[in-house]
Parts: sequence; C-alpha cells; structure tokens
Amino acid sequence: MNLKQITLTLIIVGSFLLSSCTKKPQSYLVQSPDGEVQLSIIPNSNQFKYQLNKGDVSLIDGGRLSLIDSCEFEVIDANITENSSQWKTVWGQFDTITDHHNQLQLKLKWKHVEGQLLTRVYNDGVAFRFIADAQEDSTAINFYCSYPMPKDRGMYFPAGEKEPLGPLNIDELKEHKSLDVPMVVETQQDGFMAVLESDLYSAADHFEVMRLRVDSINKSLYTSRKTVLSKSQMTTPWQVILTGSEPGKLLESTTCLNLATPCQLENTDWIKPGKTLWDWRVHGYTAEDGFKYGINTESYKRFIDFASEQQLEYFLIDDAWYTKVSKGHFTLSPKLNLNAVIDYAQEKKVDLLLYYDRRHGYYGDDELFPYYQSLHMKGIKYGFMQDNVPFTRYAVEESAKSQLLINFHDGPAAMTGLERTLPNAITREYCHAQQDSRKCFRPESFLKMAMINALSGPLDMNNGNFNIIGINAGEREKGPRKKNSYLTTVVSEVARTLVIYTGLLCLPDAPEAYAEKADLFEFIKKMPVGQWNESKVLHSKIGEYITSARRANDEWFIGSVASQKGAELEINFDFLEEGQNYSATLYEDTPETNCYNNQEAYSIRTIQVKKGDKLKIVMAEGGGHCMWLKPL
Repeated sequence: MNLKQITLTLIIVGSFLLSSCTKKPQSYLVQSPDGEVQLSIIPNSNQFKYQLNKGDVSLIDGGRLSLIDSCEFEVIDANITENSSQWKTVWGQFDTITDHHNQLQLKLKWKHVEGQLLTRVYNDGVAFRFIADAQEDSTAINFYCSYPMPKDRGMYFPAGEKEPLGPLNIDELKEHKSLDVPMVVETQQDGFMAVLESDLYSAADHFEVMRLRVDSINKSLYTSRKTVLSKSQMTTPWQVILTGSEPGKLLESTTCLNLATPCQLENTDWIKPGKTLWDWRVHGYTAEDGFKYGINTESYKRFIDFASEQQLEYFLIDDAWYTKVSKGHFTLSPKLNLNAVIDYAQEKKVDLLLYYDRRHGYYGDDELFPYYQSLHMKGIKYGFMQDNVPFTRYAVEESAKSQLLINFHDGPAAMTGLERTLPNAITREYCHAQQDSRKCFRPESFLKMAMINALSGPLDMNNGNFNIIGINAGEREKGPRKKNSYLTTVVSEVARTLVIYTGLLCLPDAPEAYAEKADLFEFIKKMPVGQWNESKVLHSKIGEYITSARRANDEWFIGSVASQKGAELEINFDFLEEGQNYSATLYEDTPETNCYNNQEAYSIRTIQVKKGDKLKIVMAEGGGHCMWLKPL
C-alpha cells in the first residue's frame, strides 16, 4: 500500500467514524487519480444518492442507486483503495492499457442479504456495481440507477438499424418506452457524457441488456432490471458514466475495457483480426470481362484470388450456401460446390468465414461450432440470434472452444468490453450497416454512429465501397432499392474503414472495383486492422465531422469524414515523434467531387511533415480525407 492509498483509506474511515453516532455516514467522497472527477455517495434508507462533478461542473445531481426495493440497508464497512496497473490487449485500439482508478467498497446488509457496492472513479468517468452473496431463500432484486437530466441537455441514442436519435431533451423523450445505450449527452458547458454499461458477461445469468426509461416527472432517465437472488452469488453489470470535453475523448476512453472481466482464454494465438472480402453486396456486379458475380463456385474463387494477391486475411461467404437446416444437417446449395471453395481457399492461403441464420432451422447449438471447425472455417457470422444475453455469452464461449471468431449480426446484445474477456468476439452489427435492409445511411448517420454506437465496442458497418456510381445506378441485386441514395465519396469510404473500430473490416465491394483504384486501395491494404499501438480522435462533432489517427509501430494512419456540409479542418502533428521527419501520403477529394456527383474522383499527393507542423485539410460535401505517415 503506497502513501496515497493510505491517505485515501484514512479519509474514508475518518468520515465513517465521525458520523458513527448517527449509525450512518453522511457521505463518501471519492476522487479520480488526477482529482478532477469527484463522486459523492450518500446512503439514504433503502437507496444511495450520488452526485458527480468534474472540476467545478456538476454533471449528475441527485442520481439514485438501489438493489432491493423498499428494504433498508446498513453500511457495515467502508474503504477506498487505489489501483494502478497495466495489461496487454490481444487486439484493439491500444496494445497496452493502463487501469488507474480509486475504488470505494461499501459492505452492506439488507435484512437477510449481505453484499457490497463497488464504485470506481477514473480520470474520465465513474462506474457502479452491486454484488450480493448467495442465500437459501429467494429475494427479489431490482438493480436501479437514475440519471437526472436538465432540460437544456441534448441526448443521443442508438436506434438499431436506423440513424441514431438526437439531439433530444428530456421533455422530447416522453413517447419513448425504452432507449438503447450508449446514451451520449451534451452538457451545458459544452462537455460530453456517455451512459452505458460494461461486463455484462459476468452478470449474464441474471441480467439482460441495459435500456433506459424516461421519468418525465423527475426529469430523469433510469434503468430498472429485476431478477431473483437465491443460491448463487449475484453480480450486476457495471453502470458507467464517461466524461470528455468532446465526443472523440469518449471514444478514446479505455474505462469500459478496464471494467470488463480479463481474458478467459488460455491460448489466443489463433485469434487474428484482419480484413475480409464479402460476397453478399456484390451479387449482380458485372466485371469488364463480362463475368457476373453470384452465388457460385467461380465467383468465390475470384474473391479468394484477389484476397490472396492483396494479402487480405479472409473471405466471408454469406447466406444461401445452404437451402435448408435440420438437426445436425445442412442441405447445401446446388449452385455452389462448397468443398471445392474450401480446398481452393486453403491452396491460396486465405481463411474462410461462414454465415449462419438461426431462423432457417435448428442445427443444434452444441453441434454448430464443431461442425464449422470441421469445415476448416476460421469464423462464423451469426445472424438473427437477437440480444439474448445468456445465449450470447454461451455462443462466444462455445465458438472459442472450436477456435472460431464470431461476428454477431441483426440486433445483437452489445456486451461492451466482451472483446477483452473473449477476444474471439471480433465484431458485431450494433449499428446500421451500409446498405442493410437495402437502404443507405447518410454521411450524418455515419458520423452519429461513429460517435454513439461505436462507444459500445467494435462495429461491423460494411464501409469501403469503391464502385459508388454502379451501386447508385442499381447494378447490384442486393444494393439499395432507391437509386442515387448512396451519398458518399470514395475517399470518405476509405476514411470510414479507419474511423470505425473493429477487429474484422468487412469490405463489401467487388475485387475489380478495388483493383481499378489500386493506388487508393493501398491505404486499406496497408493498415493493420485491430492491431493498433495507440489511437486518437483529433476532431469530432456529432453529425458533422470526425478525424481519427491510429499508430501501428512507427507509422500513422489518419482518416477524416465530413457531413453533407463538407468541412475544413486543421491537423496538428504534435503527436508525432520529436526530431523525426515523415513522408505523408494524402488521399483527397478533388475540387469537382462531392457526395452527389463525381463521387469516385480522388487525388493522391505526398508531402513531408514533422512534429509541430499543421496541415489544413479540405473535405467535399459528404467527403473525406486520409493520410498515411511513414518515417523517413
């Protein structure tokens, strides 16, 4: 125990002793390691009140926490400890993460139930969790947490496969029965908060996903999750509140990962993040040599050839490789010789990922993942399994036993932090993936999802189309139903593949579309998806623009995306290594380019930059900008 930890412990014990004459302490104050974030916890009969401040700014005033309705509790012990440690990621936005927080532990007793409230305070936020000990008789539990919201705060929420909601104030939320998280809040002082959860993995036996409800009378949002405590210990998820000066600072946070259960896999050598080609959105595309893509062996061999030539790790085969499913059996499609495709991929040293849709029939959960492993698959794209939390945990655990990556689609459970616990959970579609339901999202939709949905963890958004003109002309069987609805530029598409954090970058276009623009595709080809040393968000404004920078060894990849207004931003290279000159390859929209016309035009140039330099970048309406920095 260091001097700082001793001091903190004495402060809280002193507070407890001074108020012992009343049997209840008046409050417990916990601060972040840097002293900026202050959390006050106040026991009050059958619940706790809490107040959250950052500096002189009140972020939450009058929040409430409880575990058992209408049941008074007693605080029987209290202490604060400091933790400072580091851990290595298997893959992610950072290679090493520091976990530095102060923790308040309150030991509690409600009638026949004993347990504790854990509160952790980080430099960028706080988290709450209850733990209740097992008991013989059943007890009804209601894990409750409220978040008072003044009317002048704008709030944003994910909306499934639609554009995120917001900004909305508390009075404008009356009609919503429940709202998904992460909730992003713009405070009065132009700062930002996010409300979400972490480590649902540990609580999966008792709790479903976190959703917010609206209390219009008390101008508050709250969660209320009911379960039953009996003969096994019960742990709630962490309820998390992040803080930041702008949305991008929330994206840089590692707090939710620090709160997650550490890696549960002994061997992770087989887990490879990377890039994959994908067949589903290419069907109907006709190459210049007259070949038309579809669900057939020759089409898939073309994908595999390109993946092999470009050193892309994977090829993903989506739906329709089978026609029917029954217990322990897939009826394979006569259009496709799957075994021939598997053999060809092995010959070309390209790993395969394979789709499964639970709606089509029940193969058997215990048998499914070993069967995929027997086909030499490296991963499964799991569709329509819904947000069932216990099943989500089971599926990731079982797929890991068969050394399979897993990519959840179609309204999955977010389970933030799961990629630390089970790093084979490589990505998920907790967003509107581009062209899903055969409709396109706007540049503004992308920018909202990139700063709201992405707080929950890695996303499979299917960015990176190069043949934008052909898609808008309706040349794809599974492209958008509405022609000319895909508003983007090809440089913006490239930038989006960097901005969105994922362990599996799913590239949705035809090999020929990428080969046509090989010099632009070089940016995607070279960036090491999911294997970053560090990541930063240099600019961010919800719905308007974002700039992300990621480092791999001594190279930096930078991507910027703009709304339909376009944007001019200044990049300050103060994050570069001192005394080192860099060659910067710039990928830019042309003056004639915008998201409505001439979308596929781009220019490439090279300049030199160093630490302290500044560069003005210009993005077209709905456009983007990319940079690849290599030390000279």
